[in-house]
Amino acid sequence: MKSLRLVFVALTGTAALALAGAVTAQVVVEPSAPPPVTVKPAPPPPVVVKPTPPPTVVVEPTPTPAVVVESNQPSATVVVPSSPSVVAAPAPQVVQADKIEANSVRAQTIYANKIKASDIKGEIHQTKDVKMSGRGTLKMPSVVASTIYAEEIKAGSVTADHIYVRELERR
Repeated sequence: MKSLRLVFVALTGTAALALAGAVTAQVVVEPSAPPPVTVKPAPPPPVVVKPTPPPTVVVEPTPTPAVVVESNQPSATVVVPSSPSVVAAPAPQVVQADKIEANSVRAQTIYANKIKASDIKGEIHQTKDVKMSGRGTLKMPSVVASTIYAEEIKAGSVTADHIYVRELERR
């Protein structure tokens, strides 16, 4: 009985100490399972396309050409009959005349010292002097050629890609 008393006293003492706060119960905390990990890929970085700047364009003016026309061909007189029928003929490559009087003058290139016209279409280049040896006067309703050389042109309309002229008068 003595051992039973001893156990009883030990239990009573432990209970008294536990109530007094001297002996505390052990609490064991087990870690819980970690939360699930969700990996989301980052959005791709934005793509920025910068346009390339336009290239630098340098335009150099062309020098004014010196025009010297020499002809070994004799001058010709052109007679245009005033018939009502129209005959289509191929345009000559080059026309040379001292003076051209027409309602319309058309060519790819015109070289003249003086042009008097009410309507002038084409790129006009100022020249100092056109030297030529053309002679004769052309009086026609229309003059069409690839290249025209003239001292003076009087027309209602003058049309050419390039017009090289010293004096220009719009009438």
